[in-house]
Amino acid sequence: MPRAADLGIRIGRLPAGPTDSVLDVAGVGLGHATVWRDEPPPPEGRGIARTGVTVLVLADDAADRPVPFAGAVLNGAGECTGFVGAAEWGLATSPVFLTSTMQLGRVYDAVCELEQARDPRVAEEVIIPVVAECDDSFLNDCRRMQVERTDVEHAWQEALDSRGSLQPPAEGSVGSGTGMSCLGHKGGIGTASRRTPAGHTVGVLLMTNFGERDRLTVDGVPVGRLLPPPTPVGAAPPAGSCIGVVVTDAPVDAAGCERLARRVGLGLARTGSTAHHGSGEIFLAASTGLRADREGRFDRAPTVTAWGLDPLFEAVVDASEEAVLNSMLSSPTVSGRDGHTSVGLAPDDVLDLMRAHRFSE
Repeated sequence: MPRAADLGIRIGRLPAGPTDSVLDVAGVGLGHATVWRDEPPPPEGRGIARTGVTVLVLADDAADRPVPFAGAVLNGAGECTGFVGAAEWGLATSPVFLTSTMQLGRVYDAVCELEQARDPRVAEEVIIPVVAECDDSFLNDCRRMQVERTDVEHAWQEALDSRGSLQPPAEGSVGSGTGMSCLGHKGGIGTASRRTPAGHTVGVLLMTNFGERDRLTVDGVPVGRLLPPPTPVGAAPPAGSCIGVVVTDAPVDAAGCERLARRVGLGLARTGSTAHHGSGEIFLAASTGLRADREGRFDRAPTVTAWGLDPLFEAVVDASEEAVLNSMLSSPTVSGRDGHTSVGLAPDDVLDLMRAHRFSE
């Protein structure tokens, strides 16, 4: 399925990287495990599963050479383990894991077990994995724990294998995005990247599960209000949440990473988000261009600070906006539990509206 750039939609002034994804940041990997099953409802079976796990590897050697890391909250009706530790130390030593709300504990446990198998030091020093969630219970039966340790392991290995790839990663209804809905349509996983004039790369990964259909905006065009009303397919998806992760190779410290993370919300707003009372917009950011040792001593001073952050801010906002669109354009219509259906955003309809709008200008 097409991405925003394939439709000629160009967000902002900065160029994208070769894959227009987080994979454009050297050493970064992205992998998914999709859990999709159709069984009888509990207690006879596990019900309808539309869920999964997504893993973002920031740097495979982060346990020995931590990366600057921080987070920001736009609206806090959600959960992200490891968030407090990031605020205290400003460092990340492991990947970021995304999943659905009711699977967060399952993924956390699996990561701890897998980390101990990878690194015996974990038994002495312990870890607090970064696991973030959005609620996919509109499509996914959350009365059973649908995610297994093998799913986490598979997604993690796929993320490691993807490093250096010249192909865009899978988006839309994959991994943790399988059961997500966005702006009245099917949402999920979306990613995009930008290159700054100084040569730094910024990648953004989103798990989109927010917003109302009438507010959907594509590069300034009010697509949600211009599209014909959808054929009724039952209950409408609720306005939910969004997890955003920024990764850059610019040498930025934790304070700068926090400021980068905050800018994800500006990109969401451009597409129609108002951060509802019950939503969890939690954003994270990491820099692979500045590394520390296990005592937290950096190998050099940060070189991108203050006014130098402005191009990175612009890159985050533009890539976040595009990542929302990619998450939707890459997602087909998906039906799940109780007959609930999240309708995919038709690329041809969007393209027709964009052309008509530009022509009318």
